[in-house]
Amino acid sequence: MLIRGTFVQCPKLGELVILSDWLAAVDDSGYITHFENAESSTSLELQHVQTALILPLGTFLLPPFNDLHLHAPQFLYQGTGLDLPLLEWLHQYAFKAEEKLDRDPVLARTVYRRLGQRLVKAGTGAVSLFGTLKGDTNMILAEEMQSTGIRAYVGKVSMDISSRPSYIEASSSAAVDAARAFGEKLEQTYSVTSQSRPSFVHPVITPRFVPTCSDELLHGLGALSAEKGWRIQSHMAESSDQVEWVRKERGEDDIHIFKKHNLLTSRTIQAHCTFISSSSSSSSKPFVDLHALGTAIAHCPLSNIYFSASRAFPLREALEAQTKIGLGTDIAGGYSLDVMSAMRMAVAVSRIREGERVRTVSPDHGKSLAIDWKESLFLATLGGAQALGIDSGIFRVGAPFDAQQIRLFDPRSGIGAGALDFFELEMIFTKVHEESYEKPDLTEEMIEKWWCVGDERNREAVWVQGVKIFG
Repeated sequence: MLIRGTFVQCPKLGELVILSDWLAAVDDSGYITHFENAESSTSLELQHVQTALILPLGTFLLPPFNDLHLHAPQFLYQGTGLDLPLLEWLHQYAFKAEEKLDRDPVLARTVYRRLGQRLVKAGTGAVSLFGTLKGDTNMILAEEMQSTGIRAYVGKVSMDISSRPSYIEASSSAAVDAARAFGEKLEQTYSVTSQSRPSFVHPVITPRFVPTCSDELLHGLGALSAEKGWRIQSHMAESSDQVEWVRKERGEDDIHIFKKHNLLTSRTIQAHCTFISSSSSSSSKPFVDLHALGTAIAHCPLSNIYFSASRAFPLREALEAQTKIGLGTDIAGGYSLDVMSAMRMAVAVSRIREGERVRTVSPDHGKSLAIDWKESLFLATLGGAQALGIDSGIFRVGAPFDAQQIRLFDPRSGIGAGALDFFELEMIFTKVHEESYEKPDLTEEMIEKWWCVGDERNREAVWVQGVKIFG
């Protein structure tokens, strides 16, 4: 496949690159084999042999979004039940919803099928999913994610204490055995050699969080991950009530508990980490430690607002420590499945933090705590890919062709797509015939407008490793 047009990407934090009129060649395995200006000699040779798909004016390709933290069964009640503190909310809403899907496989398949459809429509190319306790229900989740073609890390939740009496595993050893059985079954079912198309579904070890996992269970899951090389996901330092519960019941912070059980590794994503620095004399030290361990953080700003309202995640400090960070929607602790919402909220929360810093410290003292829209776009694309350990999030030779196609305006009229309005551009199109005017290049301002007010109406296609999964 050859595809010619404008490519947009964030190769590093805060940097936006617009590559106008470039050509990507994608082989039969879905990897980029050529990526240069469309008028280079090699590009012209390729186009002489094969016809390129030419993107219309007003359209660009961007790497798809990566959602690092989403509770798949909680999609059942997305957008409701956000009125309680975290630990009460879990018992009142989350555990009940998860148990309901474990009892009803037909409902589970319906929920997970629609979840997959909504994810790709929202431009999500990879997602790390919390499932439920029951292995069979999680296999349904894996099946539906495989059918969408999305990159999905599916986690059978493990927990042996402090849950509903009817929604808990019998013992720590039973929980470890169940996690092993699920992971091995998923790998056997979706091994590359058994598939007509590549499988992007993988198991991820998922201790829910310290309050619901005994030390014995955490130790067993850490050993299982080391044995199998499977990824790990959990929650850490999410809310003040959770942090205080762990200190009271276990006598130390959950970062130390996870670390001693070998659950903070280069394969780990920990969601939230909002209160991770509250017990340290240096606010950046825990992030430096996570950077050294290679552990990534899923920043979920919307659920941060609901469940950690007394404290915002120290995003700038974590970035300064070079911790791997991406974004998560945290359905249903967050009510929006769209990573674009997470990007916007991440910027908004950081600006509030900067305002507080200026008021309480000094406008001229210290680095700004605010991030901008380009930094958030990096977190949603390449930053998230790096946290997941996948070679995606950027267009380059050797990388899989993962992309989403975004339309900003109609190439015939200059009228913006969806909610976008480009009034000056419309005037150009109405005054001059299309054949006689110089076609306008996409600008940062145009992309920023899409970032701020764009929605699903602007998304025309999504590819994962060369396969179009939407559009």
